[in-house]
Amino acid sequence: MSYAVTSLSPEPFAPLFQLDDETLAARGARRVIADAPLGFPCRVSLDDARPGETLILVNYEHQPAPTPFRASHAIFVREGVEATSTIDEMPPALRRRLLSLRAFDASGMMRAADVTEGATADALIAMLFEDPEIAYLHAHYAKWGCYAARIDRA
Repeated sequence: MSYAVTSLSPEPFAPLFQLDDETLAARGARRVIADAPLGFPCRVSLDDARPGETLILVNYEHQPAPTPFRASHAIFVREGVEATSTIDEMPPALRRRLLSLRAFDASGMMRAADVTEGATADALIAMLFEDPEIAYLHAHYAKWGCYAARIDRA
């Protein structure tokens, strides 16, 4: 089963980088400087920020469906990076981490979920997509619970 992993678009987040820290805080967001090579996974580039790079930590509604599974969580986004997608390959930030994969039907109801190492997620993705009722998957970083990326059939 071929799959595509898709990042978030940078456009909705670009204006945040122009705001001062006080205005960001009023919106529940924070400016963060990466201080380690891992630990700051950008949801636009789907890779970790390098030490010294600026990110915005913001709450993002990744599951807006009007169901009990509607959800939002904190995400990091970097300035000046482009959206990315991969086919049949986990992007770097996902490949390095333990993932929780959550399978949703077309109405946004969760139908299945499991955990897997990102580097070996192909088998679980294929198994979840065997169910024709599964419309898409959300990958989350299992330890922190943060939304990572959307996965669709390619």
